[in-house]
Amino acid sequence: MNLSHSLCAAFGDTKMPLLLGIDLGTTKTTCIAVDSESGRVVASSAMPTGGNVTSDEGRRLGRSEWDAEAVLRSGIECLSKIATNSSVVEQHICSIGVTGQQHGMVLVDASQKPLTPLINWQDQRGNESMPGRDMSWVEETRSRCGVASLSRLGCRLNSGFLGTTLFWLNQQNLVPKGSKACFIMDLFVAMLTDSELLTDPSVAASGGIMNVVSRDWDGDVLVNLGFRRDQLPVVQEADRPAGELVGHYVDGLLQGTPVSVPIGDHQASFLGSVAERRSSVLLNIGTGAQVAVFTEGTDFAPPVELRPFPVQGNLLSNVGLAGGWSFQVVENFARQLGAQLFGADVDRPLYSQLVELAAKAEPDSQGLQCMPTFSGTRSNPLQTGSFTGISPASLTPANFARSVLEGMADNYRDARDQIFEITGQHNEPATLVGSGNGLRKNSILADAVARRFGQNAVVTQHREEAAFGAALVGGLAAGVFLSLDDAGRLVRHQAL
Repeated sequence: MNLSHSLCAAFGDTKMPLLLGIDLGTTKTTCIAVDSESGRVVASSAMPTGGNVTSDEGRRLGRSEWDAEAVLRSGIECLSKIATNSSVVEQHICSIGVTGQQHGMVLVDASQKPLTPLINWQDQRGNESMPGRDMSWVEETRSRCGVASLSRLGCRLNSGFLGTTLFWLNQQNLVPKGSKACFIMDLFVAMLTDSELLTDPSVAASGGIMNVVSRDWDGDVLVNLGFRRDQLPVVQEADRPAGELVGHYVDGLLQGTPVSVPIGDHQASFLGSVAERRSSVLLNIGTGAQVAVFTEGTDFAPPVELRPFPVQGNLLSNVGLAGGWSFQVVENFARQLGAQLFGADVDRPLYSQLVELAAKAEPDSQGLQCMPTFSGTRSNPLQTGSFTGISPASLTPANFARSVLEGMADNYRDARDQIFEITGQHNEPATLVGSGNGLRKNSILADAVARRFGQNAVVTQHREEAAFGAALVGGLAAGVFLSLDDAGRLVRHQAL
């Protein structure tokens, strides 16, 4: 008998045991209620977060700052909206699981009130040159950490990472005494439970200063960057709750409901998408794209990153790949072409027309090939894209659109092969699982991926994979599931 039956039996057969999962984003916050027995999403809610407070000068400098309190408010409102949904209000809520965007940070005071905006992962201040030196802030942090630290940290520090941003603030005496740096979902859970700041290894590692082997902050790196351990949240695994919900925050939710330690959104998406983690490849395509594979080991090689998985194990993740943003660049070019050549100012998106256009071209785009790294890569932000094989026959609008999508598929296959070089899985069967809207809404891209990978992708029956993964971890922390493998049975797939 599954634990969800026994744990919720006291609430009677008429009450459905539900798991809540919430995904705190900077542009959108999403919350869902999941039936812990069938995996069916019985209610969902999404709302814009708002709160971009980056100044005009800051935008010019590549800054990305968001009102931290607005993000927290959106989380409370989204939870309240779910809790008072007619499909939820009479049911038993077993737990609340939380995820959110990684890497970025906010400073808080001793009462856990935000002192700074949320400086998120897109922030570029780390790539600025240090005053009077021919070196960027990122280069300085990497130098201080030392080459040997890479194998312990699982990734290179980049601009927008907590470690880089905190170093930038520290060096300019902008860190008030007694303050702490944390991730936005850590602050959200601490607020819900009236407890200390806690973070899961899957989140902490995204700061670039956590030891992925010990699954705790790396003491040598903290010293070398001038950080103190008490400036950071306590690292705790997500298989036990961070605390219980206090009564005065969320309408419709019972005081005492277990709330999990927050997990990273990348890992949450993997959990919410993949049923069999040891025999699957996840391809997530949104604004950007990632390819990820689960591993029990700790070996990795850049550009592949090692990202801790909740409770145990790791993901080998190839991130920062060409996603929807690359196709948006093409859409913007088409829009400008129409306006500047024909005076056709179109006020609606042209994505569907571009996909229809790409469908008229042959898969090889008559030799036209695109490298769609128009905005650089994680390892090389200055890298540009390119088109090759241009000829009178290949240079057509249809081939142009098609070649970008084919180039994206090439990018994903190469990313998977780099991971398989580490794991040695080349000849082992693996289920290709797609997530995000990139595959669901673009049939030509889905076809290109299927041909490059030699198999069709499957997708989940639900759409909000990160929130679903958070709900599963919340259920584990509350004792609804025996393990994450047990929780994975709720993930159901369908053909793309």
